[in-house]
Amino acid sequence: MTKKRTVICSFIAITSGIFAGFAGWQITMHFRSQHCQNQILGVKELCNITVIPGAMWQGSIAGLWTGTILGAFVGGLVTRHKYH
Repeated sequence: MTKKRTVICSFIAITSGIFAGFAGWQITMHFRSQHCQNQILGVKELCNITVIPGAMWQGSIAGLWTGTILGAFVGGLVTRHKYH
């Protein structure tokens, strides 16, 4: 039962980490691209191109860590044994 619990908990943690990493990337990119909105047309695209790598790195790493930790916690709660 312990191996099955470990696999389920790990799967939940990894899945939620990947999902949160993607969501963190999208949210960070949205907020960082707000700085580029007031630029003229050519500079706006150049600004967006420079924003994407930093937002991708920062948002995905933060989301990955947060999602994995929260997913492991939830996975542990879901698969816990109830002792009477």
